[in-house]
Amino acid sequence: MLKLYYGPGTVAIASHLALAEAGADYEAIEVDFANAAQTKPDYLAINPKGRVPALVTERGILTETPAILLYIAQRYPEKNLAPLDDIHRLAEMQAFNSYLCSTVHVNHAHRMRGPRWASEESSFEDMRRKVKGNMEACLTLIQSDMYKGPWIMGETFTVADCYFFAIYRWLEGDKVDINDYPKLADLIKRMQERPAVKRVLAELGG
Repeated sequence: MLKLYYGPGTVAIASHLALAEAGADYEAIEVDFANAAQTKPDYLAINPKGRVPALVTERGILTETPAILLYIAQRYPEKNLAPLDDIHRLAEMQAFNSYLCSTVHVNHAHRMRGPRWASEESSFEDMRRKVKGNMEACLTLIQSDMYKGPWIMGETFTVADCYFFAIYRWLEGDKVDINDYPKLADLIKRMQERPAVKRVLAELGG
């Protein structure tokens, strides 16, 4: 059985959704962020980065959302969660996931994680002011140049949709309205109707 370590409200929901969509046999284990469990020896033995997600497999532990999502898609190829038979489209999917990881997630993190990059309160406030505009610029680019429709990669649902759903859940806190991006808002509405998504949200309490 696979074990997924996650924290409430984190990007780990992308991997959680992918596991549910794949019909995987897995256990989801909450890391108690409220008590800083991610910084304690027990969890650091699982993921020395002190972050989630972490996926425990029979061959070892995987971290980083793009890697975990690709692993799930490849482990359950019959679920067609990635264009595994087309190297160009697969690279396009990985480019999208990498953009979410390296740019969109980092832009969002500037709202709460300023001490990662600076030490002065004035710097933190400046970072927070930039979050809304930076996130809006990301969504504009995704809608105009990356989203193929009706799913991120086109006609077939993939793990890229799981990843975008994780980003969507942060937008309200970033003061960004998904409805300003009608194609992406429609994507989210269809995501919310998927049985696996409903099941994971119910498990997480909404």
